[in-house]
Amino acid sequence: MKVEKLAQLSEQISNCRKCALHESRIKPVFGNGNPDAGIFFIGEAPGAEEDRVGDVFVGKSGQLFDKILAACNFARDKHIFISNIVKCHPPGNRNPQPNEQAACLPCLEEQISLIQPKMLITLGAVATKAFLGHDAKITRIRGQWHTWNGYHLLPTYHPSALLRNPNLKRDAWEDFKNVVRKYRELVDPDHPNQYV
Repeated sequence: MKVEKLAQLSEQISNCRKCALHESRIKPVFGNGNPDAGIFFIGEAPGAEEDRVGDVFVGKSGQLFDKILAACNFARDKHIFISNIVKCHPPGNRNPQPNEQAACLPCLEEQISLIQPKMLITLGAVATKAFLGHDAKITRIRGQWHTWNGYHLLPTYHPSALLRNPNLKRDAWEDFKNVVRKYRELVDPDHPNQYV
């Protein structure tokens, strides 16, 4: 039932015309992962490579993200689901505008409601502000657990920020160790990780 509802929602996204982003997109990017995932990762928007192939986190930042997941013993098809605030690529890789986010957020909220993860991880400032408000500063609140609609939510840096500024990697790694600890607490106490 859940898989069918997600498929229906994905079909709605492919036909969506609620904001101007549909005019320049190549392919909308619904997200991927395990529909029964314990962790739901949320980025800001598909990049150019994601737009081209219609899949989430496949560019350079996606490759770094996969390395981080592997270090945590998380697999995309088993432990996580990942999507973005908006499902269409903003021209020039700009941040999605407030009206674009507002048009797309109900879809993301429906994804979360269907998947029912134990925790949400926002990647970067745009995603974090969409959930915790415009005053939320990623540099101040990253790595701290918050509550959003009954879900445990942790903000951390977007992998693209780590590529631009490698000095952020240490803090991001601490955040991911925090995610592993919470995963053990809420989902699987036997989840392996040599770093935590």
